[in-house]
Amino acid sequence: MALPGSLWRQPANRGLVSHCTHHHIVVFLLTFFSYSLLHASRKTFSNVKVSISSQWTPSCLNSTAPELRPYEIWNSSHLFPNAEEATLFLGTLDTIFLFSYAVGLFVSGIVGDRLNLRWVLSFGMCSSALVVFFFGTLTEWLHFYNKWFYCCLWVVNGLLQSTGWPCVVAVMGNWFGKAGRGFVFGLWSACASVGNILGAFLASCVLKYGYEYAFLVTASVQFAGGVIVFFGLLTSPKEVGLPELGADEDGSVEEDANRPLMGNDDADDDDRNYSIQATDTDNQPKAIGFFQACCLPGVVLYSLAYACLKLVNYSFFFWLPFYLSNNFGWKEAEADQLSIWYDVGGIIGGTIQGLISDVLQKRAPVLAISLLFAVGSLFGYSRSPNSKPINGVIMAITGFFIGGPSNMISSAISADLGRQDLVKGSSEALATVTGIVDGTGSIGAAVGQYLVSLIQENLGWMWVFYFFILMTSSTILFISPLIVREIKLLLHERRLRMLAE
Repeated sequence: MALPGSLWRQPANRGLVSHCTHHHIVVFLLTFFSYSLLHASRKTFSNVKVSISSQWTPSCLNSTAPELRPYEIWNSSHLFPNAEEATLFLGTLDTIFLFSYAVGLFVSGIVGDRLNLRWVLSFGMCSSALVVFFFGTLTEWLHFYNKWFYCCLWVVNGLLQSTGWPCVVAVMGNWFGKAGRGFVFGLWSACASVGNILGAFLASCVLKYGYEYAFLVTASVQFAGGVIVFFGLLTSPKEVGLPELGADEDGSVEEDANRPLMGNDDADDDDRNYSIQATDTDNQPKAIGFFQACCLPGVVLYSLAYACLKLVNYSFFFWLPFYLSNNFGWKEAEADQLSIWYDVGGIIGGTIQGLISDVLQKRAPVLAISLLFAVGSLFGYSRSPNSKPINGVIMAITGFFIGGPSNMISSAISADLGRQDLVKGSSEALATVTGIVDGTGSIGAAVGQYLVSLIQENLGWMWVFYFFILMTSSTILFISPLIVREIKLLLHERRLRMLAE
């Protein structure tokens, strides 16, 4: 008895290897490091929060210290009377950035599907680098300190940085089909964590000279990366004469390689032939609309789930070095270096969980199991002792079970959603769908950053971790319909295999 197409996985896996060229490797590396550099510049801000807070608040002078005159000049950088208000403003800046980033993602996804992805990505990287330089370096060199100016710059930075993720996911989706997508995208989505590690490393190396040099270094590297992307990135196989996904001679193999994992395998053939897009005689697929993308199966549920999960993941991203320094009294540079282990756990988690989801050909059950363990790891990390080795180990475990699912939803699952049968595998849906998922996630993360600062100030860090546990549980709740459906499909496929034997 022949196995159904949904169970015939081996040819698709062989197709992944046979269709890989040096162009695929170059695209993988360029998109990987372009987004890594964007994340490195974001990480710089979280790594120097203690230094910025000290700069923005008055220093405690003893009675024998000389009184410096004129007072207005020597204390022009003191925007806040105490560290608590400075911390609250830093949380407000995080919220402002994420809200503008979220709005930008919805727009950037649509723009990326209609303009050249390489131009959009390169423009975003170079322009964002200039804004980061103005925010952290130029203002300090000129001794210009103004809360409204900082807010305006961070709004612009969020809008510009939002061009990154939809573009790189769309480019990767153009080059890599479903065959091994969980593993490939799981490995590739480590770009954010690698960027965090790079940002933490660069910041810790130059922080002793002043926080402005941390911004200077990361902005310079990011600008150079944007120039390289402009001249070197290929956005689609057709640019070098290679067949697009689903267009080569092994039609049945590639068609299976591009079928989304969340697709309903029990659907009738008539349903599969339906398409949101109108037939185009020139074989040039049109970009779908925003509301059409929202109506695609799974988009809304995964977007809401990602809003809760990204809140937790980005809270670690923005506040972990500050938490380690504030709660345990460790030096800022040491806290920056220790926070790297959270990202290391996320890299390993995203790769392994993506590989498992490829083997199962289902994503949601893998996410559910990881998130259940994440609840336990959060509870354990909230009670971590004042020991750097123990804290680092628990931190890496927490990153494995939180960062891994976050990477999967934002990369592999977004690519699956953007290549559903309803859009005929069109690349012109990828950036829009990715922008919707990541944009909704960023809205949740934006709200979360302000809530974290409020909860920490009024209730303490322990209640912050309780809040994280609640958000992680909500993630499982939102994807529960998908979990149930995919488990049913797994059981159905198992029965078919038993009958085939």
